[in-house]
Amino acid sequence: MTHGFIKVAAAIPETRVADCFFNTKEIKKLIRNASYEQVEIVVFPELCITSYTCGDLFGQQILIEEAEKALKELINETSNEKPLCIVGMPVASGNQIFNTAIMFQNGKILGVVPKTFLPNYKEFYEKRWFSSASDLRENTILLCDQEVPFGKDLLFRSGKAVIGIEICEDLWVTIPPSSYQALHGANVLVNLSASNELIGKHSYRKELIQQQSARCNAAYIYASAGNGESTTDLVFSGNGIIAENGTILAEGHRFILEEQLIISEIDIERLLSDRRTNTGYNTDTGYSIEKYRNIEFTLPSYDSFSLTRSITPHPFIPTEDKLLYDRCEETFNIQVSGLAKRIVHTHCQSVVIGISGGLDSTLALLVCVKTFDRLKLPRKHIVGITMPGFGTTDRTYNNAIALMKSLGVTIREISIKDACIQHFKDINHDITVHDVTYENSQARERTQILMDVANQCNGLVIGTGDLSEIALGWATYNGDHMSMYGVNGSIPKTLVRYLVEWVASQETDTTTRNILSDIIDTPISPELIPADKHGNIKQKTEDLVGPYELHDFFLYYFLRFGFRPAKIYFLAQHAFREKYDKKILKKWLIIFFRRFFNQQFKRSCLPDGPKVGSVSLSPRGDWKMPSDACSNIWLKECENIIL
Repeated sequence: MTHGFIKVAAAIPETRVADCFFNTKEIKKLIRNASYEQVEIVVFPELCITSYTCGDLFGQQILIEEAEKALKELINETSNEKPLCIVGMPVASGNQIFNTAIMFQNGKILGVVPKTFLPNYKEFYEKRWFSSASDLRENTILLCDQEVPFGKDLLFRSGKAVIGIEICEDLWVTIPPSSYQALHGANVLVNLSASNELIGKHSYRKELIQQQSARCNAAYIYASAGNGESTTDLVFSGNGIIAENGTILAEGHRFILEEQLIISEIDIERLLSDRRTNTGYNTDTGYSIEKYRNIEFTLPSYDSFSLTRSITPHPFIPTEDKLLYDRCEETFNIQVSGLAKRIVHTHCQSVVIGISGGLDSTLALLVCVKTFDRLKLPRKHIVGITMPGFGTTDRTYNNAIALMKSLGVTIREISIKDACIQHFKDINHDITVHDVTYENSQARERTQILMDVANQCNGLVIGTGDLSEIALGWATYNGDHMSMYGVNGSIPKTLVRYLVEWVASQETDTTTRNILSDIIDTPISPELIPADKHGNIKQKTEDLVGPYELHDFFLYYFLRFGFRPAKIYFLAQHAFREKYDKKILKKWLIIFFRRFFNQQFKRSCLPDGPKVGSVSLSPRGDWKMPSDACSNIWLKECENIIL
């Protein structure tokens, strides 16, 4: 596996009813195509060697025997191909016939898994021809001159990858076999299917696959019969779907006459990360591990690896407009509900918030306004304070004043210049030296003003810092780092912009909407350094700490899945290949890890704030890390990345 990825495929061959050697010839072509595409696991439809729609022909001895001969020829002729192959075929054992999945690789059959749940409704009366796996009397079978494991209790293991197999109807029952397989370690679930098409059935089937992959924290490879099956009464569309933990990675085209090979990569390390944090996989389920036999095999290796699955550069942002709208609405409501509870609990009369004219303070103000509206409190009890300093520009100042005016909150303007100048004199600091003392003094002066005004009006100071700033430590300790309730603390910078855009789209007042649009277009800056000679922002945050879209990407994969730096870099290459070169990615990755470890002491004493997504840095529950943790192994791996 390269960085934990396994390349898999759902294969839909052309089929002829009861023509076993034609069918295996088509299967062989797809196996060779899969090998060419460097696929490691390839899954075929249910009963693909005979075809699914043979009906009472399954009772014919010649069909069963010819199917085994065709399978033997297929195994021999593909013995030099690398993929692990899983095909469907009827298999006789004593006085029973079973609908089975057969796994083979490099000329050897690894195991045979019979179908457990047999449909007995009018179109599919499989009990007429097949026995259930529950009725199986043997645990091995002689097939193609090989004595091989036989049963529903088989799991196939190769390193971190564990494969569980179910067949068509098994997925549709109350507790599918794959659920038990997952509890015993299976993280790659495959389904050989022959599911006919009906109006509305495809959507339901697709939801089943997504839900089962999510419920089991697993990958799910689904291959269903297609072109060539009998259409006497039913039509089969040829459905190939690859899912991972509730997400469809790849999907084929239905109702086409050509063969298909649907390919994607599943991330085993990502699945294992989720399982390690899901205690349901670590408790006694009552199903002993001895109930499953583990068959060892080796995944094939290739000289190179190419990633075909999509890696979004903005993992916190849904790619579909409808999902993005829903995400913004849900996020905003969580923020509002969190603040509303805190206001009611504390019986405070007002909230106090510093308004800079930037994105973060704008979002926090919008949350306050919505909260007060929901609580039926007057907006005048929201005290917005703009505190011009040495780096404040006309653009941000005017936007801050205009926004507060349009929203109808109480406006206060308190300049920090004189107070900071006096402070510099008191501590004997040269005002022309624009160092960390110069910058942090301004941030702490602003926080002191907010805290004192809050005391005056029996209010709460609302924090504006976001998740990205908290991760990088881009805040002054006990300055803007501190508040009485931080509504943005779980919102990454890349999402803040979309949230403000979403609020702007909901706003009927044209003036407010225009102000919000200009704030969105303003460069991100703490404005602690004087503007340039033209009055424009000179101190741009992303020039100093790096692009927030990169840091949010690094943060997501580091915290959400615990990925190592080399894998995060690998993913970033694919996500940002059109925008950043390898050298730039490595530079900012090193800075991310250095800052993340060095700035933990600020996160250890964060104020309360609502958790919004699966990635959060609250020291009370989401991220417990010592402030003096050593970053050497992470930075060493970053430095060793070869460009």
